[in-house]
Amino acid sequence: MSFLFPSFLWGLLAISVPIAVHIFNFRRTKRVYFTNVAFLKAVETQTKSIRQIKHWLVMAARILAIACLAFAFSQPFIPAESNVAVDRRGITSLYLDNSLSMESELNNKRYLDIATGRLGDLLGLFKNATSLQLVTNDFSAQEQGLYPAEKLRDRLTTIGLSGTPRTLEQVYKRQENLMARHSQSGKNQLFWFSDFQKSTVGDLSAIQTDSTNQIFLVPVQAEAEKNLFVDSAWLNTPFIRELQNNILFVKVSNSGNREARNVVLRLSLDNTQASTASVNVPANGSATAKFNFNLKGKGYKKGQITFDDFPVTFDNDYYFVLNASPLIRVLHVYGQKPEGNYIENVYANDSLFTLQSYSAQNVDPGLIRSSDLVVLEGVTQLSGTLPQDLQDFVRQGGSLAIIPPAAPAADSYGRFLSALGINGITSEKAQASLALAVPDRNNPFFSDVFEESMRQEMNLNLPNVLPVWSWASAGQQLLTLRNGQTYLNQVLAGTGKTYLFAAPLSQENGNVAQHAIFVPVMYKIAASSVRQQRTSFTFDENPISLTVGKPKPNSVYKLRRNKTEIIPVQRMAGNQLLLEIPQGDQTADGLTAGYFELVLDNKTEQIIALNHNHAESRLQYYSPEELRAAFSGKKNIQVFDRIDDDAFSTAFQQQNMGTNLWKFFLYAALFFLLAEIGLIRFMK
Repeated sequence: MSFLFPSFLWGLLAISVPIAVHIFNFRRTKRVYFTNVAFLKAVETQTKSIRQIKHWLVMAARILAIACLAFAFSQPFIPAESNVAVDRRGITSLYLDNSLSMESELNNKRYLDIATGRLGDLLGLFKNATSLQLVTNDFSAQEQGLYPAEKLRDRLTTIGLSGTPRTLEQVYKRQENLMARHSQSGKNQLFWFSDFQKSTVGDLSAIQTDSTNQIFLVPVQAEAEKNLFVDSAWLNTPFIRELQNNILFVKVSNSGNREARNVVLRLSLDNTQASTASVNVPANGSATAKFNFNLKGKGYKKGQITFDDFPVTFDNDYYFVLNASPLIRVLHVYGQKPEGNYIENVYANDSLFTLQSYSAQNVDPGLIRSSDLVVLEGVTQLSGTLPQDLQDFVRQGGSLAIIPPAAPAADSYGRFLSALGINGITSEKAQASLALAVPDRNNPFFSDVFEESMRQEMNLNLPNVLPVWSWASAGQQLLTLRNGQTYLNQVLAGTGKTYLFAAPLSQENGNVAQHAIFVPVMYKIAASSVRQQRTSFTFDENPISLTVGKPKPNSVYKLRRNKTEIIPVQRMAGNQLLLEIPQGDQTADGLTAGYFELVLDNKTEQIIALNHNHAESRLQYYSPEELRAAFSGKKNIQVFDRIDDDAFSTAFQQQNMGTNLWKFFLYAALFFLLAEIGLIRFMK
């Protein structure tokens, strides 16, 4: 038997009081005068031996009552069976995993409800403790203090699912930092109630625990049969036009070990069902659904993919946003102002394009990054940071069209173009102009550029060109001269494209800019330069990069949903707005999955869609055996098997807290006090 507070054993010295009272009779005789013996009451006689027995019994009852009270206050207990015992004098920190995966069910009960019940049973064992702490995935401010058990029991009824998964390393550091603020004597104990999902708990070997802290892992889990979720959605073309047929591809994944057959997916646009599709998703595999749709009207359209999949429902809705007929951002960078203004005449007079023109000496690198197409015209010498900015722009998905000057610097352009996959630049003006060859009608670039009648006329009337440079064959030839020399080709670099012309657009170098072929070719280059639309983002994607038009200095953007507004951490990089979505209690902040308006000065600039991370949808868990193997070298960590609700508190107390005996000593003290009263009153 051991004692939790052995200092109270000094109370046993109090037994000297009844001993002294009984050994030394402090009662003094009192003389009573009376006049007549007739008034004397008959006195019952008692033998000395009987009186001595009563005397010693009363003294023993008093001694035992005091001794039992002293033992009760020192809280004796039988030591626990396990070596990892709980020290109730330290801080007890409880972690309740309330991530979205805890929505799974076991015997028709949510994992979160099971974990809450077990935690409530554990609080019953610590009902007299005042140094308790409850941590959830929210990492909220109310979790930073120490509270009594009843306070935490009341809070358990208010905990809901959180969209922010936490790794066990983050949880441990959070608990450790909070406990350091409230240092107390005794060892601390940490409890983790979780499903221990493999995709979210992180690297278990990276958890560095303090050996003085006792850690108890309580798994709440079962094998996942199946769970479906939308992995991604994308368009067949990056450019969406209204009143035209468009195709949306949706990848659906299955994280369970059973095939999902005939899953019906529903596509809604602006809350109106637009199409349906059915797929069979193999176990631990994926399938792709195809939706045909068209849009009416320009601007942002709210899209949603929905399906039925129980019991895990948090990922049954996937939100995305489509921008119908968006403006194509064209940046015209020139060396000297061209006389014909051919580029401006093509793009400036069409509402489909937004055109900005700058000299190569004054262009802002931020404008390059935020453009879809950069037209570099007539720049003789590439200098400064312009070559590197253009190379980065192409590698990151932008399109660059290069129209040479009358006398280009071959060395400067040679180094620049070699980084984009174009080699062998030779600057030499041709002696005579040559006509363009007939475009290849099977080339996808010209698939929707010309009508049949125009194709026939082009065979008879094609423009002449006087090239100023040539290069080694690279990429895809779009237009050639009749001698086989390349006039316009397309080269891929990274995720972007480079279009290289062989001659300037001036009349001295040909009449391409005045020909009917020029406008559709430049339109096609611009349309092909539109980057793939980013249809949605995830909450944990920090930062989120959004392109904004003409940003104002010191602008503060807000995210609004319904009547809830938040101001995320933000910074501007050119025309790119970088937002950091706040982590934590997303439900309290209104940040559940759905659509959000990007607001500036109370005006909606864009609409974005935010979804939960796919990791929460992958329902694979660490088993108790796997957890023991992962923490096998750490003696201060104990892993429980899956325990039923009713058995958990009893099993935990026997293994780690021992058997409390203070109640029995308290009952014994009351018994001996009653025995003393009985002896005095009834033993004659």
